[in-house]
Amino acid sequence: MHKPLTALLAASLLVSGCNSRINPVNWFGGGRSAPVAAPEEVNPLIPASGGGGIFKRPEAEDVSVPIASVTELRIEPDLSGAIVTATGIASRQGAFGAELRPTSEDLVPENGVLTFDFVVAYPEYRTSTGSEQSRRVVVGYDLSRQDLEGVRSIRVVGQTNALESRQR
Repeated sequence: MHKPLTALLAASLLVSGCNSRINPVNWFGGGRSAPVAAPEEVNPLIPASGGGGIFKRPEAEDVSVPIASVTELRIEPDLSGAIVTATGIASRQGAFGAELRPTSEDLVPENGVLTFDFVVAYPEYRTSTGSEQSRRVVVGYDLSRQDLEGVRSIRVVGQTNALESRQR
């Protein structure tokens, strides 16, 4: 048993030293440079879109509606631009998710007027009307100096009325 093993070991050492087709190391040849497609920028921490996964929730539908009436509109200048503050009275208690939504994309004023819709969401269950104090909702929107370029007046629209403030 020692003689065949020794002969096999000697033959493998002899073949590994030569540059022939018998040597298994040379079967595929040396590496050559080949063109490669540019890899996509993939961030492993951000999940790939599409799959969704088993725990992904569907996008929530927008259930917001215009507030019943807008009672006050203030525009307060600050260092970076201005803050638009609007107060409104909801039609019933429990309003939440109040928001001033610009009617134009990218805050582009129409004829110098920047318009916002004052919207709120209500609970699915019925709530009482209650007093006016209990239905008061205040919301704000921050505008930069770039957003205010070309704006002569700001308008906030509710369900039954709208308030507008002009630049002095």
